[in-house]
Amino acid sequence: MTKITPEDALIAVDIQNDFLPGGTLGVHAGHRIVPIINSLLPRFRTLVFTRDWHPPDHSSFSEDPAYRDGSWPPHCVRDTPGAAFHDDLEVPQDAFIVSKAAERDCEEYSSFRASNHDLANWLREQGVTRVFVAGLATDYCVRATALDARAARFQVVVIEDAVAGVSDDTVEKAWADMLAAGVERVHSDDLQ
Repeated sequence: MTKITPEDALIAVDIQNDFLPGGTLGVHAGHRIVPIINSLLPRFRTLVFTRDWHPPDHSSFSEDPAYRDGSWPPHCVRDTPGAAFHDDLEVPQDAFIVSKAAERDCEEYSSFRASNHDLANWLREQGVTRVFVAGLATDYCVRATALDARAARFQVVVIEDAVAGVSDDTVEKAWADMLAAGVERVHSDDLQ
């Protein structure tokens, strides 16, 4: 069992309509993580919700997308329904919101690379030493966030049943990368 303490934060990554089934870049079964994350929220003193918040002319958007870095269909355009958090996701009023890739020429997968936020310093100011990561997608923004959190010297735990990924192959590689960097992997049932 892993005990949650006041020095822990939950980072809920990109649980936005465009990344859920039916969205432009929908992750299969991504919706199944929402009730798990909602059940975890009351256990954490510090909550961070991240979102892609692209301008309409973001440099990664392509009319003929290759579905890879730098060539995606338009998604999570700020102030559109696709960029909104899932309707069932309970986002507390006092949660810290990190908006990523909000500038045209800036692609930001990691919550720690958002150009308009310094998440690492903000977490340290809250007394956080360990972060728990949940959200979408395991093989993209969750992976990047977990690796950058480790690079920023936080203890990092990814909640395996509170994440969902794009493909089995890329998810397997993401887990290998995260575990090699010292990221821990737990099931939500093992948190107390």
